[in-house]
Amino acid sequence: MSAETRTVAPHDPLAVGADPHPDLHNADLAPLPEDRRRWGWFEIFNVWTNDVQSLAGYTLAASLFITAGINGWWVFAAIVLAGLFVNYLVNLTGVPSVRYGIPYAVMARSGMGVRGAMFPALVRGIVAIFWYGAQTYFASTAVALALNALLGTPGGAEVLGMTGVDWISYLIVAAIQILLFVRGIAWIERFLNIAGPAVYVVMTLLLVAIWVQAGDELLPAVGTIFSSADVQGWAAVTAFLGVVGTMVAYFSAVIINFGDFSRFSRNVRGMKIGNFTGLPVSLAFFTFLSLFITAGAYVVYQDGQGEPQTNPAAIVGQVGNTALTVVAALTFLVATIGINLVANFIPPAYDLSNLAPQRISFKRGGYLTAVFGFVIGALWVAVIDQIGLPKFVDTLGAVLAPLYGILVADHYVVQRRTLRVHDMYSMDPAGRYHYTAGWNLRAVGAFLVAAVFSVAAVWVPWLAELSGFAWVIGAIIGAVLHVLVMRTHRSTVAAS
Repeated sequence: MSAETRTVAPHDPLAVGADPHPDLHNADLAPLPEDRRRWGWFEIFNVWTNDVQSLAGYTLAASLFITAGINGWWVFAAIVLAGLFVNYLVNLTGVPSVRYGIPYAVMARSGMGVRGAMFPALVRGIVAIFWYGAQTYFASTAVALALNALLGTPGGAEVLGMTGVDWISYLIVAAIQILLFVRGIAWIERFLNIAGPAVYVVMTLLLVAIWVQAGDELLPAVGTIFSSADVQGWAAVTAFLGVVGTMVAYFSAVIINFGDFSRFSRNVRGMKIGNFTGLPVSLAFFTFLSLFITAGAYVVYQDGQGEPQTNPAAIVGQVGNTALTVVAALTFLVATIGINLVANFIPPAYDLSNLAPQRISFKRGGYLTAVFGFVIGALWVAVIDQIGLPKFVDTLGAVLAPLYGILVADHYVVQRRTLRVHDMYSMDPAGRYHYTAGWNLRAVGAFLVAAVFSVAAVWVPWLAELSGFAWVIGAIIGAVLHVLVMRTHRSTVAAS
């Protein structure tokens, strides 16, 4: 039975009213009935495991090992600490969506207003589209690796930094993702369940192959080859904390809209178990593999010369085994596509649908995401890659951070953990989330002020030491400002 026709008692938290406003409601944005919530802890675990295992995730971890300038084991500890912190953050955003069955685009109406929620949803959607394009490009490198191994690396002229094989690979990945999206969420779920374990098998085999060749040199290399004599004392502390901040920023897109996934959970306990096993536990194992593979490949295949390889697909290519190269490439492809659909395709499809529910369905929002993301991914090598992946991650995280702070502060402090679902789909001026013509202008102002500070922390040279903390800075400022302006708002309303 659909959410629109379901008979509900007055106290039912899923009640949206007999006549929800058409500009605020469609079947995809409606509260999810309990009989359609099929996810247990394993499905949530797979969401995080595949996010961790993507090619972009490995490349970012390897880049942090190389650029942080501190002992590899300290970078490993910083990444695991980030996983614990993210676990805490997503539990905060996940609980209300488990309780009420609503996606992030609707949840945001509480703090931003029923119309104003279009703004954070659009910001989140744009960031997700950037990530979708980036992950599509990274997935295509795995296909290109397999094709080059089979064809003998034909090379050829480059367009926007990519060869003919690169472009063919990119088109193949784009088409596969659209096909899976059309097949529906059930196919994507099965896709993720296969991808997660397969990546760990391939990475473990790759590590064994490298360790056998590296021998006794590998363990000492892990602790020394990434260290810099210039990064000592307080500089080492800030580098450690910067790694934590950058990894939190990497997960920022999923942190803020985790409700898009937790709404499918049967209960809060299952969601929390999935979060813990999929984040700190899975992230620790994956980072361990990444650390040893990156260091081992540098010792074995590059003789400690030049820059270490940060893309696992490129490392596999150095092994010189065509069969292993093809199998590994396909495995990384499956993992990256899986999380790209879940983390960077489905959320903006909801967000774009929220802009005009009666004109943009979830499926149409998905097609728009695919088109915009295709353009961004095509420009990755020529434009975005020149910025550097850590800075790219920190920038996107800095934009989203204030929205997370506002969302959490609004639900737990301002609204005191209670939502009126009916008012979230109503344009009644007396509704709790109507504010000023549907916009909470105070919350929008809080976001803009916080976003200026957090983005400046990434790009302003004299704030360079804060760049790794951009997400935390933005989230804290956004939360504090929102609480302050909402207290002022309540005082004004009470006085009138």
